[in-house]
Amino acid sequence: MGTVHRLDLQSAAPGLAGAVDAFLAEVVNRNTARAYGIALRALVAEFGESTQVAVLDGDATAEKIGRWFARRWGESSAATVNARLDALRSAASWWRAQGWITGDPTRRIRRRPRTPDRTRSIGRADIEALLTRQHVPLRERTLWRLLYETAARAEEVLALDVDELDLRNRRAKVRRKGGAADVIVWRTASARLLPRLLDGRRTGPVFVTERRARVELPPVDVDPASGRARLSYRHAAETFEQATEKLPGGPFTLHQLRHSALTHAAEDGANTATLLAFSGHASVSSLARYAQVSPEALGRWQQARDPAARRRW
Repeated sequence: MGTVHRLDLQSAAPGLAGAVDAFLAEVVNRNTARAYGIALRALVAEFGESTQVAVLDGDATAEKIGRWFARRWGESSAATVNARLDALRSAASWWRAQGWITGDPTRRIRRRPRTPDRTRSIGRADIEALLTRQHVPLRERTLWRLLYETAARAEEVLALDVDELDLRNRRAKVRRKGGAADVIVWRTASARLLPRLLDGRRTGPVFVTERRARVELPPVDVDPASGRARLSYRHAAETFEQATEKLPGGPFTLHQLRHSALTHAAEDGANTATLLAFSGHASVSSLARYAQVSPEALGRWQQARDPAARRRW
């Protein structure tokens, strides 16, 4: 009878970067994979690509991960903290299933209680200051402005190709969440930025990376003239968070540009039908949590209808 040998799976475990890539490849939903990638690639940057994933099992490493996490996201919102923690725990669970680790490297991190938040929109003045800030690269300035002016989801705008833009009429066809075809419309600021960003390009993705793609990608995600790849949601999200990290109430997310656009449109008196078309929502119930009036707008409304204020005039 042959001898049975116990496989030492931990000794065969990949480096941390390889373990992260292997896990993300198993995440079916692309948006989830992009969101998870923010936390996991930050973990790789902190501990090193070649560090063996099995090292995460040690008590000392768990302590170090806890301190790093608090330093990296301790001042972020509860939603951001919990999302980053979910990413780390999902990866750790998958790594345990592979036999690469045996414990929970996030055991020193606690979820943050999440309270109802009615102030997630960014104020108009803060939006304008952000979108007109000096030294912001043209690509980011155009993307952020387009997201705010159209109230579109970041995934919808990043998926745009140049030949889908109707620059003359300031609109483009997009594929909404769920697959529905729709049209987004922008204003003057975006209309001025887009031709500068395209710089004569007539095909390929609207928003592309700064350098040529390093790996083989589907042709639809590469600019044929320059070889640059379509800008990923992960990179766009990280860039925006870093740019707004030190702002009051920051860091902000790309989604908050959409949230703010809908809130400000509601404050300006847009009716329900217009808000539904603006947001791409299919139902009023889905729209309701986005189109909430800010405290500042509520104050202006109260002041305008205050009898004492009217008598002073």
